[in-house]
Amino acid sequence: MEQRRIEGKSHWYHETQSSTYPQDVLPLVPEAANVEDSFLLDLAIPEVALLPFQSWLKPARELAHLLFPADVALNPLHTFSAYERMSTALTVAQVYGIQRLCNHYAARLTPLPGPDSSRESNHRLAQITQYARQLASSPAVIGARDRQHLDDVGLTTCDIILINQVIGFVGFQARVVAIFQAYFGHPVRRIPGLDIQQYAQAAIFNDTNTQWHVATFPIDIIPPREASPDSVDQNAHIPELHALTPVLAHSPAALILLRSLLTSTLRKDAQLGAFSLATLLTSRINGSVACFNELAHTAHQLDDIIAILRLDERELQRWEQRHPVERATLQAVQWLTRAPDRFSAALLTPLFEQGVSSEQAINLLAWTGLCGWLNRLKIALGETH
Repeated sequence: MEQRRIEGKSHWYHETQSSTYPQDVLPLVPEAANVEDSFLLDLAIPEVALLPFQSWLKPARELAHLLFPADVALNPLHTFSAYERMSTALTVAQVYGIQRLCNHYAARLTPLPGPDSSRESNHRLAQITQYARQLASSPAVIGARDRQHLDDVGLTTCDIILINQVIGFVGFQARVVAIFQAYFGHPVRRIPGLDIQQYAQAAIFNDTNTQWHVATFPIDIIPPREASPDSVDQNAHIPELHALTPVLAHSPAALILLRSLLTSTLRKDAQLGAFSLATLLTSRINGSVACFNELAHTAHQLDDIIAILRLDERELQRWEQRHPVERATLQAVQWLTRAPDRFSAALLTPLFEQGVSSEQAINLLAWTGLCGWLNRLKIALGETH
């Protein structure tokens, strides 16, 4: 196959073929790499407007520093390099079409030394890129074969868990940025040609009694402090982390911050029905049967919509027409989940018209983004039987 040679990485749609050039090449927006806010990427928002959200913005910012440090120390258990992390983040940002994220991760990727140009290195980066694109855009297609492909190119168990955390985090970040851009009326530029994420197949939701099991990974040594009983006990009280804790313990710092997000004020709201509805719809779109069934077994007040969500997308559209109150939530959650680049103020207005405050709406929709992260962790790191 003829190798494509492009001068530099000064574009969003980067090549996986590594090459060396005699001159330095700048990214399209080099200043995008230098931000004070590592999560919202210096989005122009009055600081006072962000005060109600500090309980979850703080751990989100810490996660951005943790997942994308200036220097990455590699060892036999951790081989996922800084270049591969940033390349993965850029791939995910491209999938979601949020320009601010694309500029930021492209600018940070450009000066990093890429892998050597050997066949093995190129195959590894190509496999990582393909996996990131699939999990971001069509999570339901990911399975044991995809995990095996990552193992085949030399990624360790710790690497595989980390790449899934990176993909989930950037997806969450993209949706939060989209929410604030829409709420504050910021003009956005859409990247042409992006597809809307399709609903996962309805057939996989037919069985109401499926259970999630962690995937079988090659055995890597976990330092005892990383799998401490205290950490396990704390996570046992958080339903979303109960089953995931043993595998996420490979990256304890990220697990602690993810727990902080889940225990923040993000969903401590009186409108619990809306949060449950958002959780169910996000899981249905992404194809996380485990997340869907876990909530479906306890949210009895939503039995009618749960039955509808197990069916084809057209049945949900018909149900929405008969339930205008729920429709406002469903439409906002659906567009944010399927096409965050198209999320706009027009999707927030119906929520406000129903008396939902701006703080409640932003928390609800940010929770939707976090659900997408959890959906992908369940799909990528285990099997539902």
